[in-house]
Amino acid sequence: MAEAQDEEVRARKEREKNELYALDISGVAWQSAPGTEAHEERVEIAYLPEGAVAMRSSLAPETVLRYTKAEWDAFVLGARDGEFDLEPAPHNGGVPAADSSE
Repeated sequence: MAEAQDEEVRARKEREKNELYALDISGVAWQSAPGTEAHEERVEIAYLPEGAVAMRSSLAPETVLRYTKAEWDAFVLGARDGEFDLEPAPHNGGVPAADSSE
């Protein structure tokens, strides 16, 4: 029974992702963090229907990632909780790269 439910969830997620990537987003309004110059690389996001989000780099606008509302919410909560904080790399003695020349 649990296996059938897992398969059902996988199929639903696949269907949602396919629908999300089928959306025409040519007219969406892209937003980025304030204070960046037009020539600087920055992350841009656009809000899509049903809480979904599209994300791209300003220097590679043709490559767009799309996230369902659930995926985006999980990402934002994880970022706020520090899940993506970078740890010092062990190959340089545990010193952050910016401080390694000191």
